[in-house]
Amino acid sequence: MSSTSPVSGLRASAQEVARPRPQMLRESFRDLSGTWGFAHDDADRGLAEGWSDGRALPREITVPYPPESPASGIGETGFHPVVWYRRELTADDLAAAGHAAGRRLVVHFGAVDYRARVWLDGTEVGGHEGGHTPFGLDVTDALAGDGPHVLVVRAEDDPHDVAQPRGKQEWRESPHAIWYHRTTGIWQPVWLESVAPLHITHLTWTSDLTRGTATALVELSRRADARVRVRIAHGDTVLGEAEAHAAGTEVSVTVPLTGQENDQEYDGLLWRPGKPTLLDAWASVEADGRTEDAVASYLGLRSVRTERGRFLLNERPVVLRSVLSQGYWPESHLAASEAELRREAELIAELGFNSVRVHQKIEDPRFLYHADRLGLLVWGEMPAAYRYSATAVLRTTAEWTEAVCRDASHPSIVTWVPLNESWGVQHLATRADQRAFAEALYHLTKALDPTRPVVSNDGWELGTSDLWTIHDYESDGAVLTGRYDLSEADLRASLEDIGPSGRRLRLDGTTDEGEPVMLTEFGGVKWTTGPAAADAWGYSEAASAEDYDRRVGDILRAVQGASIGSGGRPHGLAGWCWTQLTDTLQETNGLLTEHREPKLPVERLRALVTGEEPGRG
Repeated sequence: MSSTSPVSGLRASAQEVARPRPQMLRESFRDLSGTWGFAHDDADRGLAEGWSDGRALPREITVPYPPESPASGIGETGFHPVVWYRRELTADDLAAAGHAAGRRLVVHFGAVDYRARVWLDGTEVGGHEGGHTPFGLDVTDALAGDGPHVLVVRAEDDPHDVAQPRGKQEWRESPHAIWYHRTTGIWQPVWLESVAPLHITHLTWTSDLTRGTATALVELSRRADARVRVRIAHGDTVLGEAEAHAAGTEVSVTVPLTGQENDQEYDGLLWRPGKPTLLDAWASVEADGRTEDAVASYLGLRSVRTERGRFLLNERPVVLRSVLSQGYWPESHLAASEAELRREAELIAELGFNSVRVHQKIEDPRFLYHADRLGLLVWGEMPAAYRYSATAVLRTTAEWTEAVCRDASHPSIVTWVPLNESWGVQHLATRADQRAFAEALYHLTKALDPTRPVVSNDGWELGTSDLWTIHDYESDGAVLTGRYDLSEADLRASLEDIGPSGRRLRLDGTTDEGEPVMLTEFGGVKWTTGPAAADAWGYSEAASAEDYDRRVGDILRAVQGASIGSGGRPHGLAGWCWTQLTDTLQETNGLLTEHREPKLPVERLRALVTGEEPGRG
């Protein structure tokens, strides 16, 4: 890449405050977070009455917080299936985005739940279906006059539609059991960018450790006679550069990395917990002798696979110490500020976990950036629908495809989970169509990304799967020891039986090829430091701080003792996932309160999680 590239000074790996799309940065952009006009449209009359023309709306909301949350300034949690937003785009907004004559203005939405339609200056410019994945719209041709221009968004989120992927979002009036308040409308950042007509629309990174190369799949806005250039560096050291001719709208550029061909030195640049090396990268597209577009990015060199009951990272076995995270905050619900997302990743690492399972949520990319930066392993999971139908199949497949494609370049993501506990496919064990859907999701995920393990249905009733995963909320450590501290033959024989949940662990017709066995939900000890709500609960309950310490330690020690490597054992559990990181509404079984306050000193929790307690060893 030419040293005159407009992004040559940007280092995506070193963002102090992560941008909304941290792996694809341009020099100029405009964050549209803040105060917007807002209206509920419970009678769904806005379209007929012409609200899309940009007229003033009666209320104000703070974007990107959902209207159910206090942080939004609305804080109304009832049934509101349709909402409207309005924001003026000023000359300053366009200038900050770098817009000028001959360029294209794009408005990006991180996520709008569930179905969005968008207008600019009264002209409909596009829309999107899927509440957890991003979309961008070219609004240039709708710009009318000198401005200010008016951006209008209508979001439709039917609270009763359980064929809609919704994860932990409640379909009843109020939260119950393990479900939480709904998230309607805009809940991730909205921002403006100005680009040339020929520009990069998407960038995906893969690496081949055995050949010492990294490959960028660069997607372009249109066909052109152009060259795509890629440069990769570590700090001030350029590791490699390459270019390729753009024969279509997708261009693959493979970059040999200096030093990676030396078997005695290549390990130094690999990404892993404890040493999460990130490489800076830049991609540009050139046509007719000039640079049309350039973006800054980053990547991590690492591999992940399974073999002989072990989970391998960079061909080295690692036992996953995971925690279940709901990604939910009392003031902002599923949304969070950049500072909160950063602190969440830091807390997980401080508590001694090397991995996190973000549960029933496609998490904000800014969290994934901080996981990349800290060396935190992440399980990416699809939010479930709760009714099986052709509509649910189409919706889930489309949104999951977008999620995998969005996040495939993050080195932190090491496992994909398209289904959990047969949610949305409750008759998976007996209905051929539901089993076919689960199998199809597994193979679709492998087709989109063959580089990571896929769990076909986390918890039980597993068909084709790269991991055998079990959910077990037994509170007695001795019972857990009896279940999992087994010989290799007995542990694998137990997979053929009914699991702790009362459901088959593996479906008929599956074969055990030595895939790793993991306990991916367990624990869940309730303890509240103050008055508890009447509906507060956990899978077991502690009476005091001392009792909480004893119960958590008893359960963790049993699982740690049954894990690979404990006492030098060559087999056993390849990983585990404690439920859960924080209290979340009525679920008061977190290691932290909902305000992220530790229930025991952080040092004590870390000792329990890592097994590095005094007297153990």
